[in-house]
Amino acid sequence: MTPERLDSHRLIEEFMILANVAAAETLERGHVPLIYRVHDEPDIERVNALREFLKTLDISLPKGGALRAEQFNHILQRVKGHEAEKLVNEVVLRTQAQAEYAAENYGHFGLNLRRYAHFTSPIRRYADLIVHRGLIRTGKLGDGGLPETEDLRSLAEISAAISATERRAMKAERETFDRLLAHFLADRVGATFEGHISGVTRAGLFVKLDDTGADGFIPARTIGNEYFRYEESRHAMIGSHSGETHRLGDPVTVKLVEAAPVAGALRFELLSEGRYDGRKAAARPPRRPEGRRGKRRGKNGKNKNAKNKNREKRHR
Repeated sequence: MTPERLDSHRLIEEFMILANVAAAETLERGHVPLIYRVHDEPDIERVNALREFLKTLDISLPKGGALRAEQFNHILQRVKGHEAEKLVNEVVLRTQAQAEYAAENYGHFGLNLRRYAHFTSPIRRYADLIVHRGLIRTGKLGDGGLPETEDLRSLAEISAAISATERRAMKAERETFDRLLAHFLADRVGATFEGHISGVTRAGLFVKLDDTGADGFIPARTIGNEYFRYEESRHAMIGSHSGETHRLGDPVTVKLVEAAPVAGALRFELLSEGRYDGRKAAARPPRRPEGRRGKRRGKNGKNKNAKNKNREKRHR
């Protein structure tokens, strides 16, 4: 479950952001090199994909001109409280570039800031230490300041190294989390859970459970009684005959059919039906009889093969 964000949390976050901006501005005025926290604009391919997706919801993203963070904020505000809010938030988030550290400043697109440097206490990463030592140097606050020999080239190398280290640390954290959750749920195989679709690919659906945040996979071959085609622009799997749709962000009910703690992998069986548009609702395919070719039926008549041991890699 996501913890509640209080006004006090938002206030502290605002203070932290302002402190990071003030640190970057102070070092620039003192002509002291520093490591910035930067966030580039989304690349054109992702923006075009987002634009095509928003068209399916009758939301327009203007073409041409400089892309601004306010445009994304406007989209999120427009869908706030609507059925598609979770879906649009997921897609907009996936459109964004990944933040990183750099010795050359190209701004922070997500925060809409021209300069930003990690400075806030407690010191978490080496980038924070560089900024603190830079402030000691520019303010002549004593020993431990950034050496005068520290130049842009050396800071660029440090930035690349700590950005790579950050990504490795995040990956290790996710994998540890997945293994612990898979171990926790291993004795609950056969239980049902509520969740939402967190990823859609040609291979199938990725589901995040609401109560634990555990991630698992539903192979495409186990969804329904028909062929489901993947539509990238809609972030959905759609039944070729009935139009039954499973879309990113949709709530689902699933059953846990396999847990592999060492791999940190969970495999689910989809129990709930997808949504139907009005044109194809009457064309829902008949359910196949139980027991066909060694398969058994799940809830809502969906065929599942509980003995399949092929494990799908978790979507990243």
